[in-house]
Amino acid sequence: MSEKKKLTRKQQVMRISVTAVMLALAFALSYVVLWEMPFGGSVTLFSMLPIMFVSIKYGVGWGLGAAFCFSWLQILQSKVFGWGLTPTMLICSILLDYVVAFTIIGISGIFRKHGPSGAIFGCITACFLRFLTHFISGVVLWANYEEFVAFGTTWVGRPWLYSLVYNGWFMLPETAITVVGVMLVFMLPQLKKFTQPEL
Repeated sequence: MSEKKKLTRKQQVMRISVTAVMLALAFALSYVVLWEMPFGGSVTLFSMLPIMFVSIKYGVGWGLGAAFCFSWLQILQSKVFGWGLTPTMLICSILLDYVVAFTIIGISGIFRKHGPSGAIFGCITACFLRFLTHFISGVVLWANYEEFVAFGTTWVGRPWLYSLVYNGWFMLPETAITVVGVMLVFMLPQLKKFTQPEL
């Protein structure tokens, strides 16, 4: 019997409601930008955290669904449509830099059965996979776009190094802030019920 069939109607409504609230919270927090890179990517105040907790609470399948919805909200919020990209480049960027990169956040609950340490490791894993997606995009999609070089012309012709530095510049602090957020949430006794995964 699948996990979905085991849920009562009340549980299903609760899951949908909690997920909707977490999506709205994540979208709102994504506007709290601590700093922003010139060609996409920013450090926000815990914007990934609500989606990660959907995955930790309800499992990876549910988390991936929430993260997929979040990825489309990020597309609507982005400036990618104003960069004058070719249709092919635009589609590839949307798919790799947004749909895949943000959907992968839903994997955060992969170690959720191991308590707070599992949640932290799951979040770090999700952040690393998001970074890896952005890194691959930087090498494959943006290598020949010299107008999108952020750190000067010396980076032209070095796509691997450029992508590593550019994406690491925002993903490393974003990861650190998110991990701190996970630790704080698990420390709050008022949120103990919410942090307990539904197995």
